Amino acid sequence: MNAFASLEKDVKEVELVFFHGTKKELIQACKESSGEKSSTDEENENITITVFEGGQDNNPIKIPAKKGANIRQVLTDNGINVYQSVTRWTNCKGKQLCGTCIVNITEGAPGTNRKSMDEASTLRENPESYRLSCITFAYGDVTVETFPPVSASQWTR
Repeated sequence: MNAFASLEKDVKEVELVFFHGTKKELIQACKESSGEKSSTDEENENITITVFEGGQDNNPIKIPAKKGANIRQVLTDNGINVYQSVTRWTNCKGKQLCGTCIVNITEGAPGTNRKSMDEASTLRENPESYRLSCITFAYGDVTVETFPPVSASQWTR
């Protein structure tokens, strides 16, 4: 909807194209229609997730991942805890039910998926850069801070 709202007032027609296929096929079709060279290089399919465990004061950990990787899954697969306190053992295992896997995307936020209304509601009293790692997917290089300070009213902590 934001794209429509940002159109000039003199725009009278808009062409909508509906696509049926996989996400990979859609990306390929968009590249072809824009004249972009298509590439199947592994290099173009990889990203780097840089993690600061517990804040920017600690040394960064760089983790290679596939484009479109789930941040929670990548971090937990690499032994990085995204949960504070007892939620480390009582969380929903990435099903977006508990709201306890909060991370701060300090760099590269445009390279992630948009926040859902549920996620925005869960994190409403926290900074805009805070995300639930279980439903955040990285399509470009991102920098993530675990254990960011959350609002006092964040019931999940």
